[in-house]
Amino acid sequence: MCDQNTYVVEHLDPECGPWSTLEYIAIAKESANSGAQFCLSLAPQGSELSEPLRDCEALKIEYRSVEDVYRDRKHRVCLLDPAAKEELSPKDKDEFDIFVFGGILAPLNDIPYIDHPEIRIDEHERTEMPFRYVKDTRGSPIMPEVLTPVSKGMIELIKKDSEKGFGDLL
Repeated sequence: MCDQNTYVVEHLDPECGPWSTLEYIAIAKESANSGAQFCLSLAPQGSELSEPLRDCEALKIEYRSVEDVYRDRKHRVCLLDPAAKEELSPKDKDEFDIFVFGGILAPLNDIPYIDHPEIRIDEHERTEMPFRYVKDTRGSPIMPEVLTPVSKGMIELIKKDSEKGFGDLL
């Protein structure tokens, strides 16, 4: 079971691709560095996880739903809804211990971010990411970096995807 001060994503796809793997590992490590935990709740139970994801010590993996894992503490669970009337604020940490994310994680208002950052593939090609990313002090999007000695991170995945032909995408 995941402990207090936990951020949870319920992963509903039967696969967990390289993009999600990078994001989950980055979130798990950042959570651990801040004294919190990151829990990946997997459904269905047969979800395939890559070795780097399975080996990430900062990541807690659950094969039960959030409702089952936190049945006895459901009053402390905050389901983050992008359509909610009230935005999440720092005071909410006194009322909730478990924060459940769904879909794309949206940063809070006081966190600097960049929408749709443009990534340079090479001197002639660029791609625009259709997401919001937290930005660093230079104004660049913060993306997961090194996953394994074979994969250098999100930018490398973007570059590899840009090399695929139409037939590779089907």
